[in-house]
Amino acid sequence: MSDGFSHMDADGNARMVDVSAKGDTLRTAIVRCEVRLAPKTMTLLVQNALPKGDVLTTAKIAGIQAAKRTADMIPMCHPLPISHVDIRFAVDEAGAVITIEAEVRTAYKTGVEMEALVGAQIAAATIYDMCKAVQKDIVIDNCRLVYKSGGKSGTFTAR
Repeated sequence: MSDGFSHMDADGNARMVDVSAKGDTLRTAIVRCEVRLAPKTMTLLVQNALPKGDVLTTAKIAGIQAAKRTADMIPMCHPLPISHVDIRFAVDEAGAVITIEAEVRTAYKTGVEMEALVGAQIAAATIYDMCKAVQKDIVIDNCRLVYKSGGKSGTFTAR
């Protein structure tokens, strides 16, 4: 290991961390992010009247698929036996904001924070894609880990 970096060997070369000696533990991660729409776009979304169809169902499926494929996109991420993925939406019509919450669980040797981050962000990008025909200035923001449990570092809850 080089200077305490877990993804580099002694010569500074990239490597995947060996987790084979770690024990399996139940691990959960929850990530939240927000998609900000114009009021007109939100109305069309709620009425299921956007040209590309059912936005939230499509975004939910995309987020689940993305969480399951995270190791294919992030080079040093371990492929995990994911036991649960849920993508939830809270729609604030008055504020024209959709809050996305991605929850991922596994019983394995390493955490699922990356899977939750990817799931939430791909769900958000899917909402953007489904709405872009009527609005180009959609904002995706406030993406962050809000909860994790399991493993050596224990439980984390964002303030």
